[in-house]
Amino acid sequence: MSPSPGPPTKAPLFIGSEIYRGSTYGPRHPLRVPRVSTVIDLCRAMGWLPPEHYLTSPRAKPEALTIWHDHAYLDALQQAEAEGDLPDALKRRHNLGTLSNPIFPEVWRRPATAAGASLLAGELLADGGIVYSPAGGTHHGMPDHANGFCYLNDPVLAILSLRRAGVRRIAYVDIDAHHCDGVEHAFRDDPDCLMISVHEAGRWPFTGAEADIGRGQIFNLPVPRGFNDSEMALIRDRLILPAVTTFAPDAIVLQCGADAVTEDPLARLDLSNNAHWALVAALRPLSQRYLVLGGGGYNPWSVGRLWSGVWATLCGAEIPGRLPRAAEDVLRGLEFTGHRMGRNPPDHWFTTLRDAPRTGAVRQDVAAMVARQSRRLVEGRAPFPAVAQ
Repeated sequence: MSPSPGPPTKAPLFIGSEIYRGSTYGPRHPLRVPRVSTVIDLCRAMGWLPPEHYLTSPRAKPEALTIWHDHAYLDALQQAEAEGDLPDALKRRHNLGTLSNPIFPEVWRRPATAAGASLLAGELLADGGIVYSPAGGTHHGMPDHANGFCYLNDPVLAILSLRRAGVRRIAYVDIDAHHCDGVEHAFRDDPDCLMISVHEAGRWPFTGAEADIGRGQIFNLPVPRGFNDSEMALIRDRLILPAVTTFAPDAIVLQCGADAVTEDPLARLDLSNNAHWALVAALRPLSQRYLVLGGGGYNPWSVGRLWSGVWATLCGAEIPGRLPRAAEDVLRGLEFTGHRMGRNPPDHWFTTLRDAPRTGAVRQDVAAMVARQSRRLVEGRAPFPAVAQ
Protein backbone atom coordinates (compact mmCIF):
# COMPACT_ATOMS: atom_id res chain seq x y z
CA MET A 1 0.00 0.00 0.00
CA SER A 2 1.43 3.40 -0.99
CA PRO A 3 1.22 6.11 1.66
CA SER A 4 -1.28 8.87 1.10
CA PRO A 5 0.13 12.39 1.30
CA GLY A 6 -1.16 14.98 3.72
CA PRO A 7 -2.85 14.85 7.12
CA PRO A 8 -6.03 12.89 7.92
CA THR A 9 -9.23 14.45 6.68
CA LYS A 10 -11.83 12.57 8.73
CA ALA A 11 -13.10 13.84 12.09
CA PRO A 12 -11.19 12.28 15.02
CA LEU A 13 -12.76 9.46 17.02
CA PHE A 14 -12.35 8.85 20.75
CA ILE A 15 -12.65 5.26 21.98
CA GLY A 16 -13.46 4.83 25.67
CA SER A 17 -15.33 2.64 28.12
CA GLU A 18 -16.98 2.87 31.51
CA ILE A 19 -15.08 -0.20 32.72
CA TYR A 20 -12.21 2.05 33.80
CA ARG A 21 -14.39 4.15 36.10
CA GLY A 22 -14.62 1.67 38.93
CA SER A 23 -11.73 -0.64 38.14
CA THR A 24 -8.35 -0.44 39.85
CA TYR A 25 -5.39 -2.76 40.30
CA GLY A 26 -5.81 -2.52 44.09
CA PRO A 27 -5.54 0.13 46.84
CA ARG A 28 -1.71 0.21 46.89
CA HIS A 29 -0.98 -0.17 43.20
CA PRO A 30 0.11 2.87 41.11
CA LEU A 31 -2.90 2.21 38.86
CA ARG A 32 -5.34 2.74 41.70
CA VAL A 33 -5.89 6.27 40.37
CA PRO A 34 -8.68 7.21 37.93
CA ARG A 35 -7.31 8.06 34.49
CA VAL A 36 -9.49 7.26 31.46
CA SER A 37 -12.72 8.16 33.25
CA THR A 38 -11.18 11.53 34.19
CA VAL A 39 -10.29 12.24 30.56
CA ILE A 40 -13.77 11.34 29.39
CA ASP A 41 -15.39 13.51 32.06
CA LEU A 42 -13.06 16.46 31.41
CA CYS A 43 -13.54 16.37 27.65
CA ARG A 44 -17.31 16.20 28.05
CA ALA A 45 -17.27 19.03 30.59
CA MET A 46 -15.32 21.12 28.07
CA GLY A 47 -17.82 20.36 25.29
CA TRP A 48 -15.13 18.58 23.26
CA LEU A 49 -16.69 15.12 23.11
CA PRO A 50 -20.09 15.08 21.38
CA PRO A 51 -21.68 11.64 20.96
CA GLU A 52 -20.78 11.39 17.28
CA HIS A 53 -17.05 11.48 18.14
CA TYR A 54 -17.21 8.88 20.93
CA LEU A 55 -17.18 5.09 20.50
CA THR A 56 -17.58 2.56 23.28
CA SER A 57 -14.76 0.06 23.10
CA PRO A 58 -15.65 -3.55 22.41
CA ARG A 59 -14.07 -6.25 24.54
CA ALA A 60 -11.69 -8.33 22.45
CA LYS A 61 -12.57 -11.98 22.13
CA PRO A 62 -9.80 -14.44 23.07
CA GLU A 63 -9.47 -15.76 19.52
CA ALA A 64 -8.85 -12.23 18.21
CA LEU A 65 -5.94 -11.84 20.62
CA THR A 66 -4.14 -14.96 19.43
CA ILE A 67 -2.66 -12.96 16.56
CA TRP A 68 0.07 -12.29 19.14
CA HIS A 69 -0.82 -13.71 22.57
CA ASP A 70 -0.62 -17.39 23.52
CA HIS A 71 -3.80 -19.42 24.06
CA ALA A 72 -2.61 -20.73 27.42
CA TYR A 73 -1.93 -17.24 28.72
CA LEU A 74 -5.33 -15.95 27.60
CA ASP A 75 -6.96 -18.94 29.31
CA ALA A 76 -5.06 -18.14 32.50
CA LEU A 77 -6.24 -14.51 32.51
CA GLN A 78 -9.86 -15.59 32.13
CA GLN A 79 -9.46 -18.22 34.84
CA ALA A 80 -7.87 -15.66 37.15
CA GLU A 81 -10.84 -13.34 36.78
CA ALA A 82 -13.43 -16.10 37.15
CA GLU A 83 -11.84 -17.67 40.23
CA GLY A 84 -10.07 -14.67 41.76
CA ASP A 85 -6.80 -16.57 41.88
CA LEU A 86 -4.64 -19.11 40.06
CA PRO A 87 -2.53 -22.10 41.06
CA ASP A 88 0.99 -21.04 41.96
CA ALA A 89 2.48 -22.76 38.92
CA LEU A 90 0.28 -20.78 36.55
CA LYS A 91 1.01 -17.54 38.37
CA ARG A 92 4.74 -18.12 38.04
CA ARG A 93 4.45 -19.15 34.40
CA HIS A 94 2.48 -16.06 33.39
CA ASN A 95 3.89 -13.53 35.91
CA LEU A 96 0.48 -13.01 37.52
CA GLY A 97 -0.40 -12.35 41.13
CA THR A 98 2.67 -10.19 41.70
CA LEU A 99 2.87 -6.69 43.17
CA SER A 100 3.18 -5.24 39.67
CA ASN A 101 0.67 -7.53 37.96
CA PRO A 102 -1.94 -8.40 40.59
CA ILE A 103 -5.03 -10.51 40.09
CA PHE A 104 -7.88 -8.03 40.49
CA PRO A 105 -11.62 -8.34 39.74
CA GLU A 106 -11.39 -7.17 36.10
CA VAL A 107 -8.01 -8.72 35.31
CA TRP A 108 -9.37 -10.11 32.02
CA ARG A 109 -12.14 -7.69 31.07
CA ARG A 110 -10.17 -4.49 31.56
CA PRO A 111 -7.13 -5.32 29.40
CA ALA A 112 -9.35 -7.09 26.86
CA THR A 113 -11.34 -3.86 26.53
CA ALA A 114 -8.22 -1.78 25.87
CA ALA A 115 -7.09 -4.43 23.39
CA GLY A 116 -10.50 -4.35 21.72
CA ALA A 117 -10.13 -0.61 21.21
CA SER A 118 -6.77 -1.04 19.49
CA LEU A 119 -8.05 -3.84 17.28
CA LEU A 120 -11.05 -1.70 16.34
CA ALA A 121 -8.77 1.28 15.66
CA GLY A 122 -6.85 -0.69 13.05
CA GLU A 123 -10.10 -1.41 11.23
CA LEU A 124 -11.37 2.17 11.49
CA LEU A 125 -8.13 3.57 10.10
CA ALA A 126 -8.05 1.37 7.01
CA ASP A 127 -9.31 4.29 4.89
CA GLY A 128 -7.65 7.03 6.93
CA GLY A 129 -8.51 9.12 9.95
CA ILE A 130 -7.54 9.80 13.56
CA VAL A 131 -8.35 7.56 16.52
CA TYR A 132 -7.60 8.29 20.17
CA SER A 133 -7.66 5.54 22.79
CA PRO A 134 -6.30 6.82 26.11
CA ALA A 135 -6.79 3.39 27.70
CA GLY A 136 -4.26 1.94 25.26
CA GLY A 137 -0.50 2.05 25.34
CA THR A 138 0.15 -1.08 27.41
CA HIS A 139 3.52 -1.52 25.74
CA HIS A 140 5.20 -3.97 28.15
CA GLY A 141 2.86 -6.95 27.69
CA MET A 142 4.48 -10.10 26.33
CA PRO A 143 2.95 -12.95 24.31
CA ASP A 144 2.75 -15.37 27.24
CA HIS A 145 2.99 -13.24 30.36
CA ALA A 146 2.09 -9.98 32.06
CA ASN A 147 4.84 -7.42 32.40
CA GLY A 148 5.08 -3.99 33.99
CA PHE A 149 1.37 -3.42 34.77
CA CYS A 150 0.51 -4.62 31.22
CA TYR A 151 -1.46 -7.83 30.74
CA LEU A 152 -2.02 -7.54 26.98
CA ASN A 153 0.00 -5.51 24.49
CA ASP A 154 -2.53 -3.34 22.72
CA PRO A 155 0.02 -1.32 20.67
CA VAL A 156 1.24 -4.58 19.10
CA LEU A 157 -2.36 -5.61 18.48
CA ALA A 158 -3.11 -2.22 16.90
CA ILE A 159 -0.18 -2.55 14.50
CA LEU A 160 -1.20 -6.09 13.58
CA SER A 161 -4.80 -4.93 13.08
CA LEU A 162 -3.57 -2.18 10.75
CA ARG A 163 -1.57 -4.78 8.85
CA ARG A 164 -4.62 -7.00 8.54
CA ALA A 165 -6.48 -3.99 7.08
CA GLY A 166 -3.81 -3.69 4.39
CA VAL A 167 -1.65 -0.99 5.99
CA ARG A 168 2.00 -1.97 5.55
CA ARG A 169 4.47 0.69 6.68
CA ILE A 170 3.88 1.80 10.25
CA ALA A 171 5.85 4.29 12.36
CA TYR A 172 5.59 3.63 16.08
CA VAL A 173 6.67 6.51 18.34
CA ASP A 174 6.73 6.06 22.12
CA ILE A 175 7.38 8.89 24.62
CA ASP A 176 6.51 7.02 27.81
CA ALA A 177 9.12 7.31 30.56
CA HIS A 178 9.62 3.53 30.32
CA HIS A 179 11.02 1.71 27.30
CA CYS A 180 8.53 -0.15 25.08
CA ASP A 181 10.12 -3.58 25.53
CA GLY A 182 7.04 -5.55 24.47
CA VAL A 183 6.56 -3.65 21.21
CA GLU A 184 10.27 -3.91 20.42
CA HIS A 185 10.09 -7.66 21.09
CA ALA A 186 7.32 -7.91 18.47
CA PHE A 187 8.77 -5.73 15.71
CA ARG A 188 12.51 -5.32 16.28
CA ASP A 189 13.38 -7.08 13.00
CA ASP A 190 10.41 -5.91 10.94
CA PRO A 191 11.64 -3.70 8.07
CA ASP A 192 8.20 -2.16 7.64
CA CYS A 193 7.96 -0.91 11.23
CA LEU A 194 9.94 2.16 12.30
CA MET A 195 10.24 2.37 16.09
CA ILE A 196 11.32 5.45 18.04
CA SER A 197 11.36 5.36 21.84
CA VAL A 198 12.23 8.28 24.12
CA HIS A 199 12.55 6.93 27.67
CA GLU A 200 14.39 7.54 30.92
CA ALA A 201 17.85 5.96 31.07
CA GLY A 202 18.48 3.50 33.88
CA ARG A 203 14.80 2.93 34.64
CA TRP A 204 12.84 -0.33 34.53
CA PRO A 205 12.67 -2.41 32.30
CA PHE A 206 16.34 -1.52 31.73
CA THR A 207 16.07 -2.16 27.98
CA GLY A 208 16.21 0.26 25.06
CA ALA A 209 19.93 1.00 24.89
CA GLU A 210 20.92 3.51 22.22
CA ALA A 211 23.02 0.83 20.50
CA ASP A 212 20.02 -1.48 20.13
CA ILE A 213 18.78 -0.72 16.61
CA GLY A 214 17.36 -4.08 15.47
CA ARG A 215 17.71 -4.23 11.69
CA GLY A 216 18.22 -0.49 11.66
CA GLN A 217 14.59 0.50 12.05
CA ILE A 218 14.84 1.24 15.78
CA PHE A 219 15.85 4.54 17.38
CA ASN A 220 16.23 4.13 21.13
CA LEU A 221 16.81 7.40 22.95
CA PRO A 222 17.48 6.87 26.67
CA VAL A 223 17.43 10.36 28.19
CA PRO A 224 18.79 11.52 31.57
CA ARG A 225 16.89 12.58 34.66
CA GLY A 226 15.55 16.11 34.45
CA PHE A 227 14.85 15.81 30.70
CA ASN A 228 13.13 19.09 29.81
CA ASP A 229 10.92 20.64 27.13
CA SER A 230 13.87 22.15 25.24
CA GLU A 231 15.57 18.78 25.02
CA MET A 232 12.38 17.11 23.84
CA ALA A 233 11.94 19.82 21.19
CA LEU A 234 15.45 19.07 19.92
CA ILE A 235 14.68 15.33 19.67
CA ARG A 236 11.35 16.07 18.02
CA ASP A 237 12.70 18.43 15.38
CA ARG A 238 16.10 16.87 14.71
CA LEU A 239 15.21 13.19 14.86
CA ILE A 240 11.58 12.12 15.30
CA LEU A 241 10.05 14.26 12.55
CA PRO A 242 12.89 13.71 10.01
CA ALA A 243 12.92 9.96 10.67
CA VAL A 244 9.15 9.59 10.29
CA THR A 245 9.14 11.80 7.19
CA THR A 246 11.96 9.79 5.61
CA PHE A 247 10.22 6.52 6.43
CA ALA A 248 7.00 7.76 4.73
CA PRO A 249 4.61 5.63 6.81
CA ASP A 250 1.16 4.48 5.82
CA ALA A 251 0.17 4.94 9.47
CA ILE A 252 1.56 6.44 12.67
CA VAL A 253 0.96 5.01 16.14
CA LEU A 254 1.95 7.32 19.00
CA GLN A 255 2.16 6.01 22.57
CA CYS A 256 1.69 9.16 24.63
CA GLY A 257 2.51 8.03 28.16
CA ALA A 258 1.97 10.76 30.74
CA ASP A 259 4.68 9.65 33.17
CA ALA A 260 7.46 11.82 31.69
CA VAL A 261 6.07 15.01 33.27
CA THR A 262 7.54 16.50 36.43
CA GLU A 263 4.65 15.50 38.70
CA ASP A 264 4.73 11.78 37.98
CA PRO A 265 5.74 9.65 40.98
CA LEU A 266 7.34 6.80 38.99
CA ALA A 267 9.84 8.71 36.85
CA ARG A 268 12.34 11.52 37.21
CA LEU A 269 11.87 13.44 33.97
CA ASP A 270 10.87 17.09 33.83
CA LEU A 271 8.58 17.66 30.85
CA SER A 272 5.48 19.79 30.83
CA ASN A 273 2.39 18.58 29.01
CA ASN A 274 3.15 21.13 26.29
CA ALA A 275 5.91 18.81 25.04
CA HIS A 276 3.45 15.97 24.51
CA TRP A 277 0.88 18.16 22.79
CA ALA A 278 3.50 19.65 20.48
CA LEU A 279 4.56 16.19 19.31
CA VAL A 280 0.94 15.08 18.87
CA ALA A 281 0.38 18.08 16.61
CA ALA A 282 3.67 17.74 14.73
CA LEU A 283 3.11 14.08 13.76
CA ARG A 284 -0.44 14.60 12.54
CA PRO A 285 0.42 15.91 9.03
CA LEU A 286 2.84 13.05 8.31
CA SER A 287 0.28 10.32 7.58
CA GLN A 288 -3.39 9.99 6.76
CA ARG A 289 -3.75 7.32 9.44
CA TYR A 290 -3.00 8.33 13.02
CA LEU A 291 -3.61 6.38 16.21
CA VAL A 292 -2.78 7.97 19.57
CA LEU A 293 -2.67 5.79 22.68
CA GLY A 294 -2.24 6.53 26.37
CA GLY A 295 0.31 4.60 28.44
CA GLY A 296 1.95 5.32 31.76
CA GLY A 297 0.99 8.10 34.13
CA TYR A 298 0.35 7.74 37.84
CA ASN A 299 -0.65 11.17 39.15
CA PRO A 300 -4.40 11.53 38.49
CA TRP A 301 -4.27 15.28 37.90
CA SER A 302 -1.29 15.32 35.55
CA VAL A 303 -2.64 12.36 33.55
CA GLY A 304 -6.17 13.77 33.26
CA ARG A 305 -4.94 17.20 32.22
CA LEU A 306 -2.36 15.89 29.74
CA TRP A 307 -4.55 13.32 28.02
CA SER A 308 -7.50 15.74 27.78
CA GLY A 309 -5.15 18.18 26.07
CA VAL A 310 -4.14 15.44 23.63
CA TRP A 311 -7.77 15.12 22.56
CA ALA A 312 -8.10 18.90 22.28
CA THR A 313 -5.01 18.91 20.03
CA LEU A 314 -6.41 16.14 17.83
CA CYS A 315 -9.86 17.67 17.44
CA GLY A 316 -8.71 21.27 17.11
CA ALA A 317 -10.27 22.57 20.32
CA GLU A 318 -8.87 25.65 22.04
CA ILE A 319 -7.41 25.03 25.49
CA PRO A 320 -8.49 27.95 27.71
CA GLY A 321 -6.28 29.63 30.26
CA ARG A 322 -8.86 28.94 32.99
CA LEU A 323 -11.17 25.97 33.01
CA PRO A 324 -14.93 26.37 33.24
CA ARG A 325 -16.51 25.34 36.51
CA ALA A 326 -17.74 21.96 35.27
CA ALA A 327 -14.22 20.91 34.25
CA GLU A 328 -12.73 22.30 37.46
CA ASP A 329 -15.22 20.23 39.45
CA VAL A 330 -13.97 17.08 37.71
CA LEU A 331 -10.41 17.81 38.81
CA ARG A 332 -11.38 18.85 42.34
CA GLY A 333 -13.22 15.55 42.69
CA LEU A 334 -10.05 13.49 42.27
CA GLU A 335 -8.09 11.92 45.11
CA PHE A 336 -4.52 10.62 45.27
CA THR A 337 -4.62 8.65 48.48
CA GLY A 338 -1.45 7.23 49.95
CA HIS A 339 0.92 9.64 48.22
CA ARG A 340 2.38 12.95 49.37
CA MET A 341 1.34 14.64 46.09
CA GLY A 342 -2.29 14.11 47.05
CA ARG A 343 -2.06 15.89 50.40
CA ASN A 344 -1.95 19.50 49.23
CA PRO A 345 -2.22 19.70 45.43
CA PRO A 346 -1.52 23.13 43.91
CA ASP A 347 -4.50 25.13 42.72
CA HIS A 348 -3.47 25.11 39.05
CA TRP A 349 -4.03 21.34 38.97
CA PHE A 350 -7.72 22.18 39.39
CA THR A 351 -8.08 25.30 37.29
CA THR A 352 -5.95 24.72 34.17
CA LEU A 353 -4.98 22.05 31.68
CA ARG A 354 -1.79 23.61 30.35
CA ASP A 355 1.39 23.45 32.42
CA ALA A 356 3.88 26.27 32.51
CA PRO A 357 6.64 25.41 29.99
CA ARG A 358 9.64 23.62 31.46
CA THR A 359 12.36 24.78 29.15
CA GLY A 360 16.05 24.70 30.02
CA ALA A 361 19.53 24.04 28.79
CA VAL A 362 20.08 21.25 26.29
CA ARG A 363 22.71 19.12 27.98
CA GLN A 364 25.72 17.93 26.08
CA ASP A 365 24.91 14.23 26.38
CA VAL A 366 21.41 14.76 24.97
CA ALA A 367 22.71 16.88 22.08
CA ALA A 368 25.43 14.33 21.32
CA MET A 369 22.93 11.45 21.24
CA VAL A 370 20.65 13.34 18.88
CA ALA A 371 23.61 14.16 16.63
CA ARG A 372 24.66 10.50 16.50
CA GLN A 373 21.21 9.27 15.67
CA SER A 374 20.65 12.04 13.13
CA ARG A 375 23.81 10.93 11.33
CA ARG A 376 22.28 7.48 10.96
CA LEU A 377 19.53 9.07 8.89
CA VAL A 378 21.79 11.32 6.84
CA GLU A 379 24.34 8.60 6.13
CA GLY A 380 21.72 5.99 5.28
CA ARG A 381 22.49 3.67 8.18
CA ALA A 382 18.80 3.42 8.97
CA PRO A 383 17.94 1.21 5.98
CA PHE A 384 14.38 2.24 5.29
CA PRO A 385 13.24 0.23 2.26
CA ALA A 386 12.08 1.99 -0.87
CA VAL A 387 8.43 2.97 -0.88
CA ALA A 388 6.32 1.39 -3.62
CA GLN A 389 4.86 4.01 -5.91
